[in-house]
Amino acid sequence: MISLKNKKVLVFGLGVQGGGVATTNWLLKHGAKVTVTDLKTKKELARSLANIKGSVKLRLDGHDVNDIAKSDVVVINPDVPLTSDYVRFAFDQGKAVENEATLFYRYWQKPIIGVSGTRGKTTTSHWINHFLSAKFKSSVAGNSHDYPFLKVLDKQNRLDIAVTEMPSFHLELFDRTNLKPHTAVITNIYHDHFNRYSIYEKYVKAKSNLYVNQTDTDDLILNFDNRWTPALRARNIQPRLWYFSLKKIPERSRGLFFQYGYGVFHDNDNVKRALDLRTFANKWGNHNVENVLTASLAAHVAGIEWYDIQRLIQSLPQVPYRQEVVFDNGTLKIINDTTATSPEGSIAAVKRFGSPTTILITGGTDRNLMFENWGKIVSSFVIPENIIFLAGSATDKMIYALKHTKHTFEKYETLETCIQAALMKAANYPDATIVFSPGSKSFEKFKNEYDRGERFNKLIKKFTRKNPKS
Repeated sequence: MISLKNKKVLVFGLGVQGGGVATTNWLLKHGAKVTVTDLKTKKELARSLANIKGSVKLRLDGHDVNDIAKSDVVVINPDVPLTSDYVRFAFDQGKAVENEATLFYRYWQKPIIGVSGTRGKTTTSHWINHFLSAKFKSSVAGNSHDYPFLKVLDKQNRLDIAVTEMPSFHLELFDRTNLKPHTAVITNIYHDHFNRYSIYEKYVKAKSNLYVNQTDTDDLILNFDNRWTPALRARNIQPRLWYFSLKKIPERSRGLFFQYGYGVFHDNDNVKRALDLRTFANKWGNHNVENVLTASLAAHVAGIEWYDIQRLIQSLPQVPYRQEVVFDNGTLKIINDTTATSPEGSIAAVKRFGSPTTILITGGTDRNLMFENWGKIVSSFVIPENIIFLAGSATDKMIYALKHTKHTFEKYETLETCIQAALMKAANYPDATIVFSPGSKSFEKFKNEYDRGERFNKLIKKFTRKNPKS
């Protein structure tokens, strides 16, 4: 039961992307007395404020510790770091500090599969949910405009299980609680969010908060091939451990690995071919082999039989904005991969779609990431004159990573001009592929990567209607 009626709740960070508004409305719906505080002004937050459904107190254009002192609960926006002096004050005052993920986990009364990691967590979450449909009524919840935590929480009477996608920002509070999923999945760990975490270890620790409270009745699924897995495993040795891998896993271990085109299930001494994946990479790309192994293993651990998983692989959903084909007329294919917000994400796209007739649109906002490896790999799959850059703080670093090509790259100020340039290049080939894979964040020009992806799709529709070749 959700016990927030007449509680004094401070929403710390309303924001302009909609998450703060959704949280505020959910709190009002459940009877809380809400105060909203934000550094932005009333004018800057006008659109967000207009979407609040109920009466709230406002403390805008700055924060006040007195609002924290008067509150029973402080609900922080994921963009607010725990190092904030105001958040520290809330802890010092003994206040209940929550975010939308902790609220979900606190009030959800049914099994949860939690998925985190640097890359692949969205695809993995959606594919787990797809496999669960063989036996359960389930839903994805979390890092999604379509499936926000608290909206799904209110539907729990109609569901059997939830698959939560867990970015590191949402996990930062978990080691201060007893919250946990029944099955935790960490897809991988790569460089990310260095604008938030001063050292790599802090980022890894945030990810491992997903399972820090698990016991020996819970399950933990880790990537055997990732170099950070030993450090992750050391954080909590209690849950039952499972691995997924692109190579054979050790004897007397449990998990699912890829060998000779098959998903091989290893449960201590029991080894069997569980899945036929011989044609999978042709359709979905090599990087998605790892994602389907992860999703299949998590679903099987949750109670789905291998024959049902094999059957449902044929109807796996295409996750929007993740290497999504948004146009294909037989001579021109256009891919929207806006959620490639790191070098590794963009690398996966060029490995899948790269060719002498591929045009790559890339570039965006920096988060103190490294692009040296990105530059080496991208130039092996896409010819330099077919790389188009959208201007941004990461773009200069990306161009520098391609200095070995001796090519002079032009930067375009708008996504529209990038697309126009890409279409002109595509017209030189009988068959061409345009891949929009930024390899970086989007905040200098867009609200977020989803806003970026929506604008890309609208522009593609606009230009392909005009272009007879398309």
